[in-house]
Amino acid sequence: MNEKPETTLRCGFTTGAAAAAATRGALSHLLEGNAPTSVEIPLPSGESLSIRIHACRLTGDGGAECRVIKDGGDDPDVTHNAVIGARVRLATSPRQCQGAAFGKDARPEVVLPKFNGGQIHLFGGTGVGRVTKPGLEVAPGEPAINPGPRRMIRQAVMDALADRPDTGTVCVEIFVPEGETLAEKTLNARLGILGGISILGTTGIVRPMSHDAYIATIRASLSVAGAAGLETVVMTTGRRSERFAQALWRDLPEEAFVQMGDFFETSLAAAAATGFREVRIAVFFGKAVKMAQGIPHTHAAKSAMTLRRLSEWALAISGDADFAERVARANTARHAFTFIRAEHPALIPRVGRAMIAAARRFSGESLQIRGVVFDFEGNSIFDENGGILS
Repeated sequence: MNEKPETTLRCGFTTGAAAAAATRGALSHLLEGNAPTSVEIPLPSGESLSIRIHACRLTGDGGAECRVIKDGGDDPDVTHNAVIGARVRLATSPRQCQGAAFGKDARPEVVLPKFNGGQIHLFGGTGVGRVTKPGLEVAPGEPAINPGPRRMIRQAVMDALADRPDTGTVCVEIFVPEGETLAEKTLNARLGILGGISILGTTGIVRPMSHDAYIATIRASLSVAGAAGLETVVMTTGRRSERFAQALWRDLPEEAFVQMGDFFETSLAAAAATGFREVRIAVFFGKAVKMAQGIPHTHAAKSAMTLRRLSEWALAISGDADFAERVARANTARHAFTFIRAEHPALIPRVGRAMIAAARRFSGESLQIRGVVFDFEGNSIFDENGGILS
């Protein structure tokens, strides 16, 4: 029998690495006159990464511009294949950064640490968001370019200008032509990042199935909620369950709602570390069954959807062996729910309380846990505060 060969998932690079590469390419083009086809950029790990340059040109204001196509590897997100660009110009004073391509329309700016007697003025151009709420890694009013990418951009400039002491001022503008459209597919607006995407990346590398970006969004959402003074957050697994939760708790502001996806354990631990008083978990019955079993990551690829434990609970509650066997043989929890609700609805709170107990194990004793379970039309079929399974 022929075995399938193992496939190695391909790594990609972050928007931060793309911005640094575009910056290095633009400076090289400006200084050397030739448009590079690729550049080497150092990574925080001490390694380096070669990134292909998509296009370069000299600008009419004495600067240069390069663009990179962001590659998410085999773990693509909304920015996969997006154009990430950088414009650069060498100047004798910061005021010269305010020309036609830099700083127009009051674009957000940050000044990076000095190097070799020089200073980098970094702008967020078209498609790069502006931070408007506290609680993120970047202060309100600044371009949404995270600290990791800022360091990589600074290093790219330093490397390109290593042989040019006393450079003066370096003007760098990062832009994403489709950034505003891409941002509509993210939670940026809720986090207070307006006008475009965030330039992200801690390591520079996108590792398949690492989920780093999603976890970072969860933590950022919690941080924004904490900075807004909220003591309660509502965790859902996606947009649909969130809509039902928002209808249930209309008194809570948008910042209180956090989409944890499949990251059950990580989200509860992060909420506890952030210092909230209460977490409300609002999910559909299928996810509740997984959470009730204490599964840390509830994606099907990570945890096989076994109904055996649900079947055991069904037998203990109903005493009906035939009913329990039908639960075990159901295709999915959703399938099982169709007859659980009609025949032995007491099994539903058993699942809900087990979900709360698992959440308390993941979060510790500092959080009040409230659990809500929806049916598949969005009706609340379980709602209980802080119950601990006996």
